[in-house]
Amino acid sequence: MSVIFGAIADDFTGATDLAGLLARSGVQVSLRIGVPDAPTLYTAPYEVIALKIRSVPPATAVDQAEEALSWLQAAGARQTFWKYCSTFDSTEKGNIGPVAEALMRRTGANQTIYCPAFPQNGRSVFMGNLFVGREPLAESSMKDHPLTPMRDSNLLRLLTPQVTGRVGLVD
Repeated sequence: MSVIFGAIADDFTGATDLAGLLARSGVQVSLRIGVPDAPTLYTAPYEVIALKIRSVPPATAVDQAEEALSWLQAAGARQTFWKYCSTFDSTEKGNIGPVAEALMRRTGANQTIYCPAFPQNGRSVFMGNLFVGREPLAESSMKDHPLTPMRDSNLLRLLTPQVTGRVGLVD
């Protein structure tokens, strides 16, 4: 079966959230933990690959995401999606921006939109600022996350040091 939509998730939780949303909408979805070692005999129309790359060095995250993209493309994916954390937490120099830019290069995209909103989990974006429930990200419990503390709610300021391209706001 040909893959209509292939997603690369930065962690297992995000991958299961996305796979669950797709399954509840009635589509056939496959959740893969890590990049499969080889082509598979069976693919679902919607494929989600769960990686564990939120807090690894950016080069490692890029390598693993590109490997996942290669697998999805070999499976015939017509559309790909980079599913990063809805609280936009990563390291100061990545990994959301570097992975997005690598995937853009590999797919020929010249721009992308970053919108980590996930209303079902209380994540929303207003004027470039990420909220957790009614609190700005930097005032939420995520501000003290042990691996990726989030001290800024502004997505433009968070993303700018991670990317080589221009960052702007679609308000």
